[in-house]
Amino acid sequence: MLASFRTTGSLARRAASASQRRFLSIHEYQSVNLLNSYGIPTPKSIVAKSPEEAYSVAQNFGTDKLVIKAQVLAGGRGKGKFDNGFQGGVHTIDSPQQAQEYAGKMIGSKLITKQTGAGGRICNAVMLAERRDPSHEYYVAVLNDRVTQGVVLVASNQGGMNIEEVAATNPGAIITTPIDFEKGLSKSTALELARTLGIKEGGQEEAANIFINLYKIFKDKDATQIEINPMSETVDGHLLCMDAKFGFDDNAEFRHEDIFALRDISQEEPSEVEAQQAGLNFIKLDGSIGCLVNGAGLAMATMDVLALHGGNPANFLDVGGGATPETVKKAFEILLADPKVKSIFINIFGGIMRCDYIAEGVIKATKELNLTIPLVVRLKGTMEAEAKAMIKASGLKIVALDSLDEAAETAVQLAV
Repeated sequence: MLASFRTTGSLARRAASASQRRFLSIHEYQSVNLLNSYGIPTPKSIVAKSPEEAYSVAQNFGTDKLVIKAQVLAGGRGKGKFDNGFQGGVHTIDSPQQAQEYAGKMIGSKLITKQTGAGGRICNAVMLAERRDPSHEYYVAVLNDRVTQGVVLVASNQGGMNIEEVAATNPGAIITTPIDFEKGLSKSTALELARTLGIKEGGQEEAANIFINLYKIFKDKDATQIEINPMSETVDGHLLCMDAKFGFDDNAEFRHEDIFALRDISQEEPSEVEAQQAGLNFIKLDGSIGCLVNGAGLAMATMDVLALHGGNPANFLDVGGGATPETVKKAFEILLADPKVKSIFINIFGGIMRCDYIAEGVIKATKELNLTIPLVVRLKGTMEAEAKAMIKASGLKIVALDSLDEAAETAVQLAV
């Protein structure tokens, strides 16, 4: 039983993350442009979208000592592997010919890292950057903190590595500085942080300005996270942001059309993009039971009950309170596009949502999509009796049950 509760707890966290996933991510070269627009120093870098363009960029860069980076929205690129067998998404290069060769192996192929899953993510561009030798590397991030219920700047003098590992093995190396939302980070606080991190006196002013301007971006652009790893102190005494990761709140899209125009849907799960366009809150998972539920809370509970009965949900899908029969049909199309789905479980509590709308959509989808896998339906609430009568009158092989436990257990059994 303990194992079951651990499983359901994990599923609940995944579902909670799914229901709250509202963060736009942008590519590294786009992040560099944003940093530079706020006066934050980075190594010189130029993006290339073909091997020929990579050759031209390298030839005219002004130096042969460059780094080429695959532009894929995932961590662990350096240790990743492309689906064509090429190892690593980050390499040093010393000639235009080498830039063209490596770009040819990266662009158009999928990079597989610890964050992408086995399918990997397509690389459509590479970024060529000047090679700068660091004397020390730091970690800097600006993010929302639940403990202080405000914005904090998190920093460490152990950058260039997995910050989670640093936090686990040496928590004293992590410095958290609260930031006043309206006033921002004061110069005196920023300078004190630079000194505490051990940055050399000649670079403390530059570091302080980086900290202050990172918060300005965070506030101005409705960011949810800015992570610089590493921020490097170079051998000539300068501070440079070598790599950047941004997240932006989707709720602020109407204020930042320029930022959201940078979205690259080729880096996203196609079924999730399709669902979003239909107004569905959908996250693809790894199981065999397709779920269609209304309300994020009920969706999480449904996933937990399936897990308690030994099942594994194939998705998180919240149709919301305004779903129509057409929306339900679209949801079915998305579920059925996943070859792993062996049964579908519909669990609806009709408050705002009318059960008869769901029933109409289910019947329509079953007929028009030639549904062949088992379908279990549980409908409770508004227009429940009418919905059940519609399903019964349809003559379709739909298993309609009232008990959540019984319905979930049946869906699990039919998915075997």
